[in-house]
Amino acid sequence: MHNPCFLLKFAEIINDLTMKSLSKYIMCIAGASILFSCNNKPEWKVDGRIEGADGQTMYVEASDNGRWYVLDSVELKGAGDFTVTAPASGYPDIYRLRLGDKSLYFPIDSIETVTVVSKAGAFDSDYTISGTDTAEKLMAVEKKLMDAVSKEGAQGIASDSILKRELSNLLLENPSGIVSYYIINKKISGVPVFNPENKSDLRLIGAVANAFDIKRPTDPRTNYLKNLYISNRRAYSRPDTLVAPETSLIEVNLYDLKGKKHSLTEVASKNRVVLLNFTAYGDEYSPALNIELNKIYNKYHANGLEIYQIGFDGNEVSWRNTARNLPWVTVYNSDADGPFILRSYNIGALPATYLISNGEIRERVNETNLDQAVAKYM
Repeated sequence: MHNPCFLLKFAEIINDLTMKSLSKYIMCIAGASILFSCNNKPEWKVDGRIEGADGQTMYVEASDNGRWYVLDSVELKGAGDFTVTAPASGYPDIYRLRLGDKSLYFPIDSIETVTVVSKAGAFDSDYTISGTDTAEKLMAVEKKLMDAVSKEGAQGIASDSILKRELSNLLLENPSGIVSYYIINKKISGVPVFNPENKSDLRLIGAVANAFDIKRPTDPRTNYLKNLYISNRRAYSRPDTLVAPETSLIEVNLYDLKGKKHSLTEVASKNRVVLLNFTAYGDEYSPALNIELNKIYNKYHANGLEIYQIGFDGNEVSWRNTARNLPWVTVYNSDADGPFILRSYNIGALPATYLISNGEIRERVNETNLDQAVAKYM
């Protein structure tokens, strides 16, 4: 017969060991949970297949209101299957896949998975995007635009009233949606589908800006949309001939291709002479003008000359391709920046050049007489 005192003591020991083990177990689980939560931040994923792209590198890119930058890259092998994950940004956004000089766009609302299937030879024209309703809606918009381009060319889209009515209806269904943002910022061969300089188009841009301001006040695109709308609305209230005096140096603060802002007044304060050049790299005159500017830059830069060149190309890719090869300050005037720089400096046609010395505009110079003009102030 067992001793009752022994059995009671044994039970106490077992109970004590069990509680200690259970406590340790709970602590391990809690620790693992903390570790798991710290190492598993919200992510979205894009996967799929790009046929015929063996050995090529595809880039996943994000945008800062039109300035695209590389988020990740993947080397495509064999059948072209790929998977890329990235941290969720906290708000819906548009991303793109770039293969060579072709890009296709896809939306991410939160932490979902989007699947893209395409072919290397027709990367931006023969593809499918699936996984979310938003992705399929964006693909439908792209298909409409591609069909219109094939029928009437890029220049005809801006005046295609039927297409723009369809897109307007889609836009107004959900003006605070990421697809609406995409539509009003879409360009075809540098031509905006909805041009902020067109009053009817500007009203739609205003509707989207207002919806973002109400429903997404902290979204980084909200200020961009408001500025795009307000800057162009103000332009209609000003006569084209109402401009600042040519002798006034008006501040310009724009981004270069690396995303760095350059202040014109700061550049002027640090250099003896600055040539302020307004141009469009895609125009016929541009190559010859840049050759001449390069001669002047090489001749006078060591003595205190700088060139501040503003690009007004409708196609930002064209601007980037040229800007990366130039040694002076090159910045881009996007749609969001509006026409005010041109208006403020009384510029009705490109190219145009001002000479700045000691922080003040001295004269507006002819592009065929740049060397002689600079020499006077050196």
